[in-house]
Amino acid sequence: MADIQAGRLNEAQIRDNFSELHEPLNELQAIQESARCLFCHDAPCIDACPTDIDIPGFIRKISTGNVKGAAVTILSQNIMGGTCANVCPVEELCEQVCVKNTSEEKPVVIGLLQRYATDHLFESGEQPFARAADTGKHIAVVGAGPAGLACAHRLAMLGHQVTVFESRDKPGGLNEFGIAAYKMLNERAAREVEFILGIGGIELKTGTRLGREVSLDALREVYDAVFLGLGHNAVNSLGLDNEDSEGVFNAVDFIEQIRQQDKSALPVGRRVVVIGGGNTAIDIAVQIKKLGAEYVTMVYRRGTAEMSATDYEQEVAQTNGVLIKTWAQPVAIQASNGKVSGVEFEYTENDADGNMRGTGETFNLPADQVFKAIGQHFVPSVFEASGTPEMQGSRVKTDGHGKTSLGNVWAGGDCVTGQDLTVAAVQDGKVAAHSINEYLNHG
Repeated sequence: MADIQAGRLNEAQIRDNFSELHEPLNELQAIQESARCLFCHDAPCIDACPTDIDIPGFIRKISTGNVKGAAVTILSQNIMGGTCANVCPVEELCEQVCVKNTSEEKPVVIGLLQRYATDHLFESGEQPFARAADTGKHIAVVGAGPAGLACAHRLAMLGHQVTVFESRDKPGGLNEFGIAAYKMLNERAAREVEFILGIGGIELKTGTRLGREVSLDALREVYDAVFLGLGHNAVNSLGLDNEDSEGVFNAVDFIEQIRQQDKSALPVGRRVVVIGGGNTAIDIAVQIKKLGAEYVTMVYRRGTAEMSATDYEQEVAQTNGVLIKTWAQPVAIQASNGKVSGVEFEYTENDADGNMRGTGETFNLPADQVFKAIGQHFVPSVFEASGTPEMQGSRVKTDGHGKTSLGNVWAGGDCVTGQDLTVAAVQDGKVAAHSINEYLNHG
């Protein structure tokens, strides 16, 4: 058997491996679980939610059978509440601070209850949101990811016309292209986009890239305001020799292929090394194992406590057969005849000041496939030949409401914060929409 090949597993095995990570709640389970909520007056779960969802409020509605009302409560604050119910790190946000989260009890499963409510609404086909009277204002939104779509939807609700420009051939951004396939099944991302656009007043133009088909200056001239939801547009490099060897992949690119292509046609190694300690590293490590890799080792330069991947995500990796090795950094990619053969790592440690350093001691991991998952960044090349908003490092600088240094330009999501969180991007888009609305109404 070749070291790296497509079709390591048959279609039935792949379908089984990429089935639901968590079974959805049925009606009885949802009612029983909602009854566990104490409906706290000063609910810590609301404070922990980046989009300020009235969590006790929507859970109370589930408990009384008003599932549609629960979904509207969720989506009024987070129009991508359906996706967030599947991918939001609730174990570090709302569920972590749940007053039921004690040594004797588990927290209320807020994420699963949110999914129960939003799935119910989406499956009904109802559209509970409507546009206000047309204002005659027209806003350009660049990027059809979570930040851009959330901004567009809120602006449409407020009565404005919106045109969304997306560089890819389909909308969705991170939710469509960047989330592990086992977390977002059954075309959920596409269904959510269809629901968002269903409010009306939003025109979508795909295959239109800022800096290529359109310029920021031109958009500022034609439209009353512009929102930039550009996300990340570049991946970080290791800076090592042989990094372009056959078998070395950017994790984010491969995750997109898993979501968009025939899984059985993707190349899968026998011995796979994943470099990184975030959720992207977890997502690729788990998925390549589900595609039939025999040995998957994820290597991170610090300890598990310093990983940006949550404890829950680390557990998902380990229970799916991924070995997590910490306190080691890559120092060389080994290759033979242009193909990767392994990675040399150096053990690391913290010095007396808490700064990481190499120990000088190394070890080798054989690998026929290597995935780099060491982060992404934003490159402002899209602003060439246009006015460029003030930058803060590699990010677009904004005030607390998404306003940039340019007169009628706002921004949000990963091009501003780099958090890689759908819920944070949605909040950015929503906040910016209200700021834009205030600007258009009062100057």
